[in-house]
Amino acid sequence: MLSRDDAFNLVKKHVSKRNVVFHMLAVEAIMKSCAKHFGEDEKLWGLVGLLHDIDYERTEIAPEKHSLVAEKILKGLLSDELTKAIKTHNFLHTGVKPETRMEKALIACDAISGLLVACALVMPSKKLADVKVETVAKKFKDKDFARGAERDRILVCEEIGFPRDRFFEIALDGLKNVAKEIGL
Repeated sequence: MLSRDDAFNLVKKHVSKRNVVFHMLAVEAIMKSCAKHFGEDEKLWGLVGLLHDIDYERTEIAPEKHSLVAEKILKGLLSDELTKAIKTHNFLHTGVKPETRMEKALIACDAISGLLVACALVMPSKKLADVKVETVAKKFKDKDFARGAERDRILVCEEIGFPRDRFFEIALDGLKNVAKEIGL
């Protein structure tokens, strides 16, 4: 199994855009927070979050290949379970339907990360520390705010037993753990 350090080195090898790396770190932190809530393996869930977009730059103009290229990059480095979780976050193109708690969590965590970052960036301080769950809930309802944060994907959290506001809280708490690392 890939260590976290080896996984991050792999990310740095395949991803050159700082914002994409920050996104991957954000999703890792949110996935770990969700895993902790459920009593799941934080390291495994974190790896899935960290590596989920490892092929993004290579597939940005070919979304139908996104996560399938990742599968090739990660072959022999991750278990089939973790690779499948990564493929499910692009289920509309891969046809690999999310079934497990981890798979569904990745979809929700991937989507919420953008909303949370956007919430931080509209704060006068531009810091996550100033973002409250109430702010996230309000901005979630505003469809004109952070349009790229797909609300339907965020709501997958409800399929795994997270009421929306509780998910906002857990995701925000997780992201605050890496705020300095991602510049927020």
